[in-house]
Amino acid sequence: GGVAVSAIDRSALRQGAGVALLFAVPFSIASRWLADHDDGSPWVPVLWLLALGGFTLGAGVAAWVQRTGFPMLHGLVCAGGTYLVAQTVFVVAKLLRGGEVRWLGIFFTFTVVLFVGVIGGGLGSMLQKRGIMPGGRAMP
Repeated sequence: GGVAVSAIDRSALRQGAGVALLFAVPFSIASRWLADHDDGSPWVPVLWLLALGGFTLGAGVAAWVQRTGFPMLHGLVCAGGTYLVAQTVFVVAKLLRGGEVRWLGIFFTFTVVLFVGVIGGGLGSMLQKRGIMPGGRAMP
């Protein structure tokens, strides 16, 4: 048996996704643009790592604020889901402009984003276990 849908705290996912989109997407766009326009720029990997940091942060927030007892699941779903939604928009825009989509690159980055989602989930879980709750909320 899998985890029930009731194990998902939608509010926590929305909060985490908001943070991920705010921090990860601008760096992701900048990294992609620079890679397309300035081949070999040393800033491409820096921006890519900053984007991963944004996904980690968003996953951590989702894991930290969730109230169902599944912080790792929330980290994973938040990071992976946010990446897929943003990437879908990028792919559609690129296809409409007649650009080439690098499917292998998308898949590779998705696996890395899932990995940082687990890291974010672990960080959010650690905060909860230490009794550090968002907004001064007491542990139940």
